This record gives sequence, structure tokens and C-alpha cells, in this order.
Amino acid sequence: MNHFGTLFSVNIYGESHGKAVGIVIDGMTPGILVDEALLLSDLNRRKAGAVGTTKRIEADEPNILSGVYRGYTTGAPIHIQFQNKNTRSEDYQNLLKQPRPGHADFTSFIKYKGYADQRGGGHFSGRLTTGIVAAGSFAKMLLKANFESKLVQVGDLTDMNGLDEYLKEISESFDSVGGIVEVNVNGLEVGIGEPFFDSVESKIAHMVFSVPAIKGIEFGVGFKGIELKGSQFNDQIIDESGTTKTNHNGGLNGGITNGNTLVVRVFVKPASSIFLKQDTFDFESKTIQTLQIEGRHDACIARRAVVVIENAIAIALADLYLQKKSRE
Repeated sequence: MNHFGTLFSVNIYGESHGKAVGIVIDGMTPGILVDEALLLSDLNRRKAGAVGTTKRIEADEPNILSGVYRGYTTGAPIHIQFQNKNTRSEDYQNLLKQPRPGHADFTSFIKYKGYADQRGGGHFSGRLTTGIVAAGSFAKMLLKANFESKLVQVGDLTDMNGLDEYLKEISESFDSVGGIVEVNVNGLEVGIGEPFFDSVESKIAHMVFSVPAIKGIEFGVGFKGIELKGSQFNDQIIDESGTTKTNHNGGLNGGITNGNTLVVRVFVKPASSIFLKQDTFDFESKTIQTLQIEGRHDACIARRAVVVIENAIAIALADLYLQKKSRE
């Protein structure tokens, strides 16, 4: 349900307009020096403020309630909480009778029999990814690998030098666009991954698809591999450490890391909440009615999702890393 992982596990909680959101990390190795600069930097990367992002800006100050003492992890569960202070719940009152197209308003209303908190998307809001970012920072402290992440496409834009101008036009048209995030991980040792059902691909996919708005994932060359024959797709091994001449498989063979760069690309869909008027079913009048969405929303949630995807991948890798160490 709201739990992920076996040896390095996370439990997420909260709603967008509730008192707080947060995460509990269990399984963190004791004696790890807490890199506060990394944690704060990652949280800052997720914050709004850039062109095309929501005007809802939260402080996102991490309140570490347990699991850290004198600057080191203790081995006990790490509880990190973030207060919600900048909310405007009145903007969401009409969504019970007029659920937003593409959003979880309708499905959550039915599943939870009308008791779900719909304010700001409630438990289905991207607000909860704050905890994923925090947990991923601790996962990276454990892994000590090098993560590099970037947007490689936004809408039909492939040159990110023009991103601000492009998103300004999208915002002014009251619409939204999706994006593709690419994550490269270097420094992972050979042998991480537990096939069949906990292969690196399946574990990362499970965690990444838990992030709101994710609709696609690929590893290595991905779907473009359809253009290659087997003789071209295969990565020639060129030394005793397993270095390959190409990296079409994205650092993985048989669901196990092979020592080369892990390459993951993720598609983040356009935000469902847009300011263009849309038609949707009105459950009160039983007719199709025009919906005008209020509130503060991103024109491109992929822009803030880069670090979320990066750290979601780190969480999955940390769990598999500890499983590998337990075998040894």
C-alpha cells in the first residue's frame, strides 16, 4: 500500500492540504554520516519558483524526528516530516461533483467511498514526493554512487536552453506539457539486482511508477532499440572489469548491474490541472458541464520531477544494494 522496499524501506504519509507530509525510512545502516548539504540541495531542487512551476511555495524544511543522533544514522527508523503551511483549500471545493479529467478525483472518490481528502489532490498529490526526495537523499548517502539527471525533452522542445521561454508560452496559454527525464548512475558495483521479480528494472519501475504522473520508463537505448539488430544491440565487453564498448542495455544484464552506467529515462505526463475550461461529467446534475479549475498548478511538472525520479531510483537501488550485501 503506502510501503515500499524490503531491507531499505519507506512508508509515506500525508495529504496535500493536511497538517504535514512525511516519510519513515527503515533499514538505513547505522553510522552513516548524514550529508545535510545533500539533503537540503535535493529538497531545493524540487521546490517551485522556476518558470512553469506552481506559485505554491512551501519552505520544505525537513524535521528529522528520529533515527539521527550527533550527525550519524543510528540504525533506527528515520522519520522526516514537512509542514504544510501555504494552502488554499477553497480552490478545490467543486471537485467532488466535477472531478478533473486525467486526475485521481473520480477514482479516489469511488475507492474510498467519498471519504478521501480531495483538497489539492489529497494523498494523490505531487506534494507527497517531498518525502520521496528526502528518502532518496539518504539512499544516496548509503550507495555513494554518482547520480546525474536532466530533462532531455519538454513537449516538442529538445533544446533546454530555450526552456524558460517555451514554458512561459505554455503558461500563458493556460495549458501544460509533459517531459522526459534521463537519469545516469555511475559507480554502482557489479551484481546488484535480485532476479526474477526483484531485477533492477522491475524494482526501479515499481518505485518510479509510484510517483504521480509517470506514464513510461525505459532503460539504456530503450524503445529505439527496435531499429537495431542483435549484432548491433549487444554490448561488446572490452576488459576484465566488464566495461562495454556500447551501453545499449543501460548498465544491466539479466536484471543485474554490470558496472557500466545505469541509464533510465522516464516520461512525466502533462499536468492534469490546467486553466483552460474543460467539459466533464457533473455528478450532481448528472450532465456534462464546463469545469474551470482554480488553484496553483505547474505548466510542466517534469521540471520539478527531475530530482524526484532520481531519488526514487536511489531508493530502489539502496534496497537492492542491501539485499546484495546480505547475501555476502
